[in-house]
Amino acid sequence: MYRFESPIALLGILLPLLLYAWRRMRRHPPPAIPFSGLVLLRLDGVRSWRLALQHLPAFLGLAAWVLLCLALARPQSCNEQVQEYSEGIAIEMLIDCSSSMTQEMEYDRRRMNRLQAVKQVFTEFVFGDKAKGLGGRSNDLIGIIRFARYADTLCPLTLDHEALRQYLDSVQIVTERSEDGTNIGDALALAAARLHEVEQTLAEQNRREPGSYEIKSKVIILLTDGENNCGKRSIAEAGELAQKWGVKVYAIVVTAGEGSAGGLFARLRRTPSLDARPLQEITDQTGGVFRWADDADSLLAVYREIDQLERSEMETLRALDVKECFAPFAFSELVLLCLKLLLENTMLRRLP
Repeated sequence: MYRFESPIALLGILLPLLLYAWRRMRRHPPPAIPFSGLVLLRLDGVRSWRLALQHLPAFLGLAAWVLLCLALARPQSCNEQVQEYSEGIAIEMLIDCSSSMTQEMEYDRRRMNRLQAVKQVFTEFVFGDKAKGLGGRSNDLIGIIRFARYADTLCPLTLDHEALRQYLDSVQIVTERSEDGTNIGDALALAAARLHEVEQTLAEQNRREPGSYEIKSKVIILLTDGENNCGKRSIAEAGELAQKWGVKVYAIVVTAGEGSAGGLFARLRRTPSLDARPLQEITDQTGGVFRWADDADSLLAVYREIDQLERSEMETLRALDVKECFAPFAFSELVLLCLKLLLENTMLRRLP
């Protein structure tokens, strides 16, 4: 499948025709020169090859101009666009990458820090794990937001889940003290805004009327280990935005502790000093769920509840493997232009 990225450049092909028509309109009748006879002007049988090729440079120039216009229009080749329909929900994953996430915990009989465990949980949730009864989220729009002192959109909402792996691998614990902190409020507000805008974005991508898409279930899954201690917005303020826009918040608080070898987050002790009441309130306010990540069942319960959410039919239009094809046109135009100049200055040179 071929297309032109800038088709307006094709209008330049008409320019030589317009120039030719303009010259024809301005041409004056040739002056008459009297001759006593036309015998001396008869050139039948003596037509030279130079005379036969006198219009070749003009033809080469015209062809070069057409090729230049085609190159400027940026021809592209791409795979056939595939229109897909699927039923899913929209999920923003919020991942805490503050320095406190360096504390170790046990996960699947291995010791790892909290961030590594959270990333492993994220991977199993999105791509599935049959051993743990997780079927994956192949039909869901999923995005990633990482946060410490600042909240950043790492990956926009997408159905291309293979891209999520690459973005997830790039999530690292902050090393600069100026970037450290736990800014849950701003991260929740950013995620709610992204989910609020996704319906309009889908309509624009699929060339539909605004308001033609309605995602029935929009979810934020917050994975953190601390309290909100910086940022412009509080958790309560972010909760008001989420409730206003119909976004449910699922909060999973990862806590440190000693565990046995038997669970997803096996027998982890809850941290007494951690005040989780703001997160509990926002989940109650938005219709979500709050869980301590102290065993496998607490996480699996969240997954099961998300599986029960009402799904929406989503339409996607994909065009893959786009390749620029202007180079052959530009190279051919240059070759023809050089050949035209060469002929005009050698074999087909005209004297004034």
